[in-house]
Amino acid sequence: MAKTLELEFVTEFGKTARLSVDNPKEPIDGSVVKAAMEEMIASGIFTSTNGNFASVKGARVIDRNVTEYEMV
Repeated sequence: MAKTLELEFVTEFGKTARLSVDNPKEPIDGSVVKAAMEEMIASGIFTSTNGNFASVKGARVIDRNVTEYEMV
């Protein structure tokens, strides 16, 4: 079972930019995630092809199950 924390930001041009964190530490605290995202925006370190991060849009955990089948 692979989990990913996906952070969504609104860029300076009104587009959506995403950052993914594999295997996030659980339990996930929404207020801590939001504070971290606001720090990322304030630092100006991250940018995307759609512009600099301007505001927090949201966050979600994606839980993916993969079942492999042997082909004989």
